[in-house]
Amino acid sequence: MRFIPLIVARPEVQMAIDEAIMRARIEGKVPDTVRLYAFSPSSVTIGRFQSVVHDVNLDEAKRLGIPVVRRITGGGSVFHDEFGEITYSVIAGEDLHPALKNVESSYRYLAGPLVDALNELGLDAGFSGLNDIVANGKKISGSAQTRRKGVILQHGTFMYSTRVDILGKVLRVSKAKLADKGVSSIWERVTTLEREGIKLNRWEAYELLKQSFFNAFPLEEGELTDYELELAEKLVEEKYGNPEWNEMR
Repeated sequence: MRFIPLIVARPEVQMAIDEAIMRARIEGKVPDTVRLYAFSPSSVTIGRFQSVVHDVNLDEAKRLGIPVVRRITGGGSVFHDEFGEITYSVIAGEDLHPALKNVESSYRYLAGPLVDALNELGLDAGFSGLNDIVANGKKISGSAQTRRKGVILQHGTFMYSTRVDILGKVLRVSKAKLADKGVSSIWERVTTLEREGIKLNRWEAYELLKQSFFNAFPLEEGELTDYELELAEKLVEEKYGNPEWNEMR
């Protein structure tokens, strides 16, 4: 398996790279791949089938200079804080491991290194529901997934120092959803490493996650191919940088 070192870039670039790797993997041009990346500037990504207006406070996002980009994966809206969050993605064939045949077990298998990293820090971490990871009972990571032609793309967050106040301003989280989780505010529902008393900078969080993924999978460091880079550039222009894609539904 290939590991792509940290890339810091705008959301439309990050989403284009993930899809480009997936397409290249489907075509047999690249191996199963893990990568870690960060958004700059801070960004919001929304699920493939979400309504932007319903799930994002667009006025507040614009005021704060936070771009909004639609993913090809499902799931909800996500705030990616450039000062406090690292995103992981795994692109792998369903034949990599028997756990990948089942949706729930695949989430746990592919995001397992995040739980391992949190436990290594001394936190009581584990999975909650289909695709969330909790630390000391509060959500610290969420993942989303899509499958095409026997290949899975799963990506998700790792909130080491996310500004939860900004998250609460730009995402519209319904009272019904909070009530369903047994809480009355986003502050009760979400946490970060910093809020749990563990202060890491981006590079420390990155190295922690990188080591955890290397412990879990047979990874070798590599780089994106020219094919992937050219495809990603095309996807930025035609899709992820296009308001028609991002504002649909």
